Amino acid sequence: MEKRVKGSCTTILVGKKASIDGSTIISRNDDGHEALDPERLVVVNPAEQPRHYQSVISKVQVELPDNPLRYTSIPNSILKDGIWPAAGINSDNIAMSATETITTNSRVLGIDPFVAGGIGEEDLVTLVLPYIHSAKEGVTRLGALLEKYGTYEPNGIAFSDKDEIWWLETIGGHHWAAKRIPDDAYVVAPNRMNIDDFDFAAADTMASADLEEIIAKYHLNPDFDRVNLRHILGSSSIKDTVYNNPRAWYGQKYFTPEVEQDPMEQDLPFICHANRKISIEDVKFVLSSHFENTKYDVYGSGSESDKTLFRPIGINRNHDVHILQIRNDVPAEIAGIHWIAFGANTFNTVVPFYANVTDTPASYKDANGIFNLNHMYWLSCTTALLGDTDYDFYVDMRNSYELAAMSAYRKIENDTDAALNQHQADAPSYLAAANQQLADKAMELQTKLLGDMVIAGSEKMKLRYNLND
Repeated sequence: MEKRVKGSCTTILVGKKASIDGSTIISRNDDGHEALDPERLVVVNPAEQPRHYQSVISKVQVELPDNPLRYTSIPNSILKDGIWPAAGINSDNIAMSATETITTNSRVLGIDPFVAGGIGEEDLVTLVLPYIHSAKEGVTRLGALLEKYGTYEPNGIAFSDKDEIWWLETIGGHHWAAKRIPDDAYVVAPNRMNIDDFDFAAADTMASADLEEIIAKYHLNPDFDRVNLRHILGSSSIKDTVYNNPRAWYGQKYFTPEVEQDPMEQDLPFICHANRKISIEDVKFVLSSHFENTKYDVYGSGSESDKTLFRPIGINRNHDVHILQIRNDVPAEIAGIHWIAFGANTFNTVVPFYANVTDTPASYKDANGIFNLNHMYWLSCTTALLGDTDYDFYVDMRNSYELAAMSAYRKIENDTDAALNQHQADAPSYLAAANQQLADKAMELQTKLLGDMVIAGSEKMKLRYNLND
């Protein structure tokens, strides 16, 4: 097998009764182990979807059905390690985000080892999203693929439709468990096994057929009176206390501030309830966060040991952030919104692209390995890099830009929604024009932010000398 490419992401899920407008929301930072790895937003039309699929990393070969749906996708620009589509929304308004790398333990792998020639993050969106018509069907299809082909890594995968969100976690080489997220709940999932309390007989859970039997047969449950899959199948390591748990803690602190918890706590809950309805802006803030207003903020005033103790959610290794929204208060033609931003999340904004299109704007589609400020990926990375040199100096510019940008995007979205009736005969073309307008505005405002930062920052350069001139 090729050298495995690893990622380390953060996921946020929001049920339709927990969101501000009744949408389901699944979202994730697609992080890597390197700072830069160009990505693109594309549409895969049915004619472009492979019928015979072969993975680059594991070489697994999978025959695919002949009736794929169209779907949005966020592939790598450089395909030496495969497509890595990350996430998307198909033409039936089903969303999928894959994957959140999670954890396991030796007891599990001693029973069901990983499969070197199996499927993994590189493959999952391509193998599943074009063929599903509900979130639950996504769980069923992926579960069957895992049982047949196995996997070489542990992952968490999110599915959503207009009504439901399901979260699936892989277990060992061939097993899995999934849970429906309650409509009034949210989830913050870092790189560990996240599902905790689990009832195999409940209507809101699914699992590989023999998982319950395996837990009993091999004496995997450490608890006396409960079935907690994180305890049974996951980890509780020192690394979790500094790398994973603090991210869940900060997200839960933001959405439910009245609940006092320790950032290193191993048993932070999986299912949570916010003290208010959650907006897209809330989700983006958490996915960009670096422990603001705590002593752990990398850009804050805490001690150096505090500032470097925990792994933040927003990090230089953010390659994209996607927020997949399926709306319930609009016609189906405009229900799917694929919000996206590229690069480190501290100095970017998510843009709400309509998913019901056959192509995407060039500035979001054509980035490659060559630095080019005409592509949003490179423009966003450049802005984040400059902002990192003096965060306190640049952050107010960022805040003003973010308000102006999100206001402009929402105005375009509201106007496009309102005029849909006049264009329903060719909705994809109408929405593609709106997406181009959104992309143009995003490039304009991101470029202005970078320009403002360069102009203001040039006065602070160390390479200067004053003699009354």
